[in-house]
Amino acid sequence: MSTVLQRTITFACMLAICVVVLGAYTRLSNAGLGCPDWPGCYGFLTVPNEVHEITAAQLKFPTSQIEPRKAWIEMIHRYFAGSLALVILLLFAVIIRSRAQHAPKVLASALVLMIGVQALLGMWTVTMNLQPFVVMGHLLGGFTVLSLLTLLYLRAAPPSVEYEAQASICLKVGIVCTGILVLQIALGGWLAANYAAPHCTGLPLCSNSELFSWSSLLELPKPSSTYEYGVLPFETRVSIHLMHRIWASVTLLALVAMAVFVHFRISQPIIRKAANQVAILVLLQVAIGGIIVYFKFPILLTLFHNLMAALLLLALVRACFLLSRARQIWV
Repeated sequence: MSTVLQRTITFACMLAICVVVLGAYTRLSNAGLGCPDWPGCYGFLTVPNEVHEITAAQLKFPTSQIEPRKAWIEMIHRYFAGSLALVILLLFAVIIRSRAQHAPKVLASALVLMIGVQALLGMWTVTMNLQPFVVMGHLLGGFTVLSLLTLLYLRAAPPSVEYEAQASICLKVGIVCTGILVLQIALGGWLAANYAAPHCTGLPLCSNSELFSWSSLLELPKPSSTYEYGVLPFETRVSIHLMHRIWASVTLLALVAMAVFVHFRISQPIIRKAANQVAILVLLQVAIGGIIVYFKFPILLTLFHNLMAALLLLALVRACFLLSRARQIWV
């Protein structure tokens, strides 16, 4: 690939990280319904601030109260997401038109498909008033876009990796660990979508962990005019949060075990370092989770927890990519 295209992919990756962080901040600051319509805000491309704009907005949305701070948080997120969509469409056009034999056209097509899905989920998040399944799906979609862009970046400038006889078994372990991590991210998204974070205090288990029940985990949000601040019972939210902590322990053990497994099976330093990075990030992530609970869920630390989840996933994707190349004999 050309240098310009590689730099564009790098820019898209950085922009995607910004979109994920801004999306998390929008949820954490309760600004998801800062604009009651989509893709604009009260029928405007920016937050209404002139007298005639505010009057028109109040007439069009009489049941909504204009909160400029929340509306701007939501619109800035949309501006970044829209910019990312345009960059990905540009990348798609360039890659599809490329005559290079190994151009990643499937990856580029998957990215465009995911952008379309994300646009729909973004719209439904607002029109369905923060329906938890939609909110969780939107979060997972953002992580998927970021992962696909990372793979595109790695394909654009693949690291030099030699053949390893044990790479195949290590890759299988890495794929299983990726599934475990994705499930943990989904649990975190379900926790956030149902506003269950403050319902479980104390370490390492909830101080009210006696309320936990497996049956309550299967309880789904009932139809409501709005899902803002959650509609599930207190006991169900405690169970959701505690399940997130339990699976965090499983994720920690799995990723650290994977790093140790790779260390003893693979000889190349670049792959070992990639696996070690995964182990270090998951240890930091669990520590940050504990600190967040101890300090009663400060928004900046919680936002950093979301960012660390994204970085952990990208580190694992990179490790799996390196292993996939190492299992092939390159001539």
